[in-house]
Amino acid sequence: MSSEEPRPLELETTNPAERAPRKVAREAHPVLIWPGKKTPSERELVHAADRAGNERFLTVFDPGSNVDAPSSLILGDNAKAMKALLNESSSLAGSVRLCYLDPPYNTGETFSTYHDSRPVDDWLNALSERLTLVRSLLRADGSVWLHLDDNHQHHGRMLLDEVFGPHAFVATVIWQKRTTRDSRRAFSQSHDYIHVYSPLGNKGWKQVRNGLPDSGEFKNPDGDPRGSWRSVPMSAQAGHATRAQFYDVVTPTGEVHSPPPGRCWSYSKERLAELDADGRVYWPRKGAGRPRLKRYESESSDLAPLTIWDSGFAGDTSVAKKELLASFPGESRFDTPKPELLLRRILEIGSNPGDLVLDPYLGSGTTGVVAAQTARRFIGIESSETVLRDVAVPRLEASLARGTFSIFKA
Repeated sequence: MSSEEPRPLELETTNPAERAPRKVAREAHPVLIWPGKKTPSERELVHAADRAGNERFLTVFDPGSNVDAPSSLILGDNAKAMKALLNESSSLAGSVRLCYLDPPYNTGETFSTYHDSRPVDDWLNALSERLTLVRSLLRADGSVWLHLDDNHQHHGRMLLDEVFGPHAFVATVIWQKRTTRDSRRAFSQSHDYIHVYSPLGNKGWKQVRNGLPDSGEFKNPDGDPRGSWRSVPMSAQAGHATRAQFYDVVTPTGEVHSPPPGRCWSYSKERLAELDADGRVYWPRKGAGRPRLKRYESESSDLAPLTIWDSGFAGDTSVAKKELLASFPGESRFDTPKPELLLRRILEIGSNPGDLVLDPYLGSGTTGVVAAQTARRFIGIESSETVLRDVAVPRLEASLARGTFSIFKA
């Protein structure tokens, strides 16, 4: 390979053990390297040069906000804007509860509002820089949701590992973005990836995130004084079972049941008898079936979100375009909007009313619309004045149906 040819992307496994005490080696993890990769100190020099120039951006405030602090939209480069948010006297460092990033995917396509093509090293440097700034703005119990497609999602995951640490990985959500088939490709791409990271890590973030409501059907056919209920199986996988969980169950009608193959009873024989005496066991087939536990509606808890979000659960691109057309009938002002239901799922899982939500790639304004509708504060950053003035702001005004947005130079 000549010196003129670009070097391919590669993985480098750091090995601090060769130059530091052994205890540091446990913290080593693979990092993504590429030609022209900027170090944090090099990025700081770039920011210093920016601050020396005539940096400006416009801020759009929502005077109709019903929460303590106003929401805002910023026109300008998102790296400069986030740096300014950190450097202001009222710094927002450690204030953002949830950050949703939907950057250009670098697909090479040309859209009405931007050309989605840049050298891979530039794309990687830009995203790495912005994730580093997000890390400084994020709360300790916050979360980052990075939305990408097949083109660079693997690179995005590696950058998140490098910036936040592999321990911060929570999940990768698969979102069904389209339900129609595209026969122009070898495979019809129907999904995107949303990588979720939190400084708390998987177990810690589970304690602060919101689950999904249990929408199961509850009934009370036997007039149970404890209220409506539904039945769930009383067997579990046998891998970690104790001997007390293997026995024959005799039903009220005299039928005898062993645990299903490869499974055990969820409770010991003695505990099953106690639950039955307390009226908490349901016997199907008029008393001849395997026992099932009665789960009462009053005892139901939120459910853990799944990692596959189909269009029925989170909308798709066709829904998103219809939502945008509702604000601008007969006009196509933005090519790649996201559906409101997708952002509603994200915000309701990762934040609470009153929390501050950040979207550094605001685009058509879906995050702002959903944040305002669900009483979250938000900061949206958009580099295109045309998109901000002609799409995001009118859409927010139309969706909220209250107040207007005042624009002034910050």
